[in-house]
Amino acid sequence: MSADAIRRLLVGSTNRLPPLAVKLLHARLLRLDLLAALSPLLLRALSSSALHLHALRLHSLLPTPSHLTFSIAFKSASRLPHPLRAGEQLHARSLKLPSHTNPHVLTSLLNLYSKCGLLPHAQRVFDEMPHPNTVSWTALITAYMDAGELKEAVRVARNAFADGMRPDSFTAVRVLTACARAADLATGEMVWRAAEQEGIARSVFVATAAVDLYVKCGEMAKARQVFDKMQDKDAVAWGAMVGGYASNGHPREALELFLAMQAQGVRPDCYAVVGALSACTRLGALDMGRQTITKLDWDQFLDNPVLGTALIDMYAKCGSTAEAWVVFQQMRKKDIIVWNAMILGLGMTGHEKIAFALIGQMEKSAMILNDNTFIGLLCSCTHTGLIQDGRRYFNNMTKLYHISPRIEHYGCMVDLLSRAGLLQEAHQLIVGMPMQANAVIWGALLGGCKIHRNPELAEHVLKQLIRLEPSNSGNYIMLSNIYSNRGRWEDAAKLRLDMKAKGVEKVPAYSWVEFDGKIHEFRVGDKTHPLSDQIYEKLDELGLEMKTMGYEPTTEVVMFDVEDEEKEHTLVHHSEKLAIAFNLLVTEPGGTIRVTKNLRVCSDCHTAIKLISRITHREIIVRDNNRFHCFRYGSCSCNDYW
Repeated sequence: MSADAIRRLLVGSTNRLPPLAVKLLHARLLRLDLLAALSPLLLRALSSSALHLHALRLHSLLPTPSHLTFSIAFKSASRLPHPLRAGEQLHARSLKLPSHTNPHVLTSLLNLYSKCGLLPHAQRVFDEMPHPNTVSWTALITAYMDAGELKEAVRVARNAFADGMRPDSFTAVRVLTACARAADLATGEMVWRAAEQEGIARSVFVATAAVDLYVKCGEMAKARQVFDKMQDKDAVAWGAMVGGYASNGHPREALELFLAMQAQGVRPDCYAVVGALSACTRLGALDMGRQTITKLDWDQFLDNPVLGTALIDMYAKCGSTAEAWVVFQQMRKKDIIVWNAMILGLGMTGHEKIAFALIGQMEKSAMILNDNTFIGLLCSCTHTGLIQDGRRYFNNMTKLYHISPRIEHYGCMVDLLSRAGLLQEAHQLIVGMPMQANAVIWGALLGGCKIHRNPELAEHVLKQLIRLEPSNSGNYIMLSNIYSNRGRWEDAAKLRLDMKAKGVEKVPAYSWVEFDGKIHEFRVGDKTHPLSDQIYEKLDELGLEMKTMGYEPTTEVVMFDVEDEEKEHTLVHHSEKLAIAFNLLVTEPGGTIRVTKNLRVCSDCHTAIKLISRITHREIIVRDNNRFHCFRYGSCSCNDYW
């Protein structure tokens, strides 16, 4: 049979090509000259049909393999369960032939070694290339990316562009992805400019990779510019922008874009929904979160741990722990992240006993506790003042579970001890830490100094905080509060002047509530809201009722942390009180009120809200930057421990 006849037979029987190739191979119906002529076609047929051992056997029969056959053979070898031995044999054989220096052969060999995890071998193969092409550069970049060596991947990318590489769409996406993961904005922008010059920036894949780069580097304005210029936006591109806004502290923009996505008729994917839920979590927008989950089938939440975790987190941080628990119970796939989210949610909302019980369930389910599990447990202890339990969990991390505490675990313990008044023990724990304490840890100790009025230790702590965060006004504010509580008004005033001299600006306090699909924001003394007159009338009405119940404003909190608020009436106009009054006006009697605040609730507001919950027979949930407060019938879930 002639080569042409066999070729016609093979080409004319596309669906039977692999079986015919195997049959010809086993029957040895081909002379060597015919074998050489047909080898690329036969090898490609066998390799594409996952008949890799047959492909390698056929290749071994070739007297003088070409660069085409070597490339296919290396690809087949790399797809074997144990590719290294076959790959090394092929490599050794290729060294004896001129085709060894062919860039296609070397690139295939590079891919094989990278799959085997032998990056030094892959790098040496690349270094042997006299003139690496775009495919070769991309293969090496991908090898480092797959191995998690992002800095090396970016370094190779920089060298590639310095060598004059002109990227195609695939290369641009890979390099932009590497730069995004490594947060290397400079190199990423260089790649993006090259993509624009090559005319491939119009590709939805390349543009989406550029959006992801800017998002990961926190450059949301640039990400939006790229996004807006995209002609064909798919669900992935929309999801990247929604998630980017949410993760970079722009929850309102995230929700606005999520709504615009639906208005454009684009069905949101998992990542867009996760971004929207994250935005709702940040805003405390429970109703918007409930609307968001209707965009996907409910089974997707129960089967997808990422979606399930986002939903549990949203419900818990919006104060609806019961709904979070229902989702957790119904989920069919629960990984450690899902368990940890539920434990943390329970701990934050004062359900520490259930959180502790979940640990027992995890161990019965053979779920291995990790470091994040203990963060949830320690947070539960912190918010409820369970000192002995906190010490036990902290010590058991190392002794029983062989987990080395991270700085976050030390932070929880310092917070727990500081709130309980064990300031010296907390300070000694900081001194004995195996790592340098950060601002969060010193801030926790400073918070304890404020609660228990220890200005001497607070002054020491503030020096550490100013060194770490010289522009953070909160540090000055808290020490000024301590001075004022002790009647040291001159020291408080001096601290305020020092703050102004250094140009440190105070972070304004504000609170917000969700109503009728919108977020309503309030600041202290705010009169910009359309219902301001009614809001202030409502506050005056509540104030009279509270005074009949013995309420006296806690004027000692009216000091440095509230600019120009040194009179009693200003306390009534704190942002959280305005938000609550607004809710009382616009919602039906008996409904739950949910308020979110960017700073810590002051002690006067805490006392007042307890009374308001009793007067109005409302459940009022306030989430500040520290914890949850659930006010019912004149008491708070925190038991005045926060």
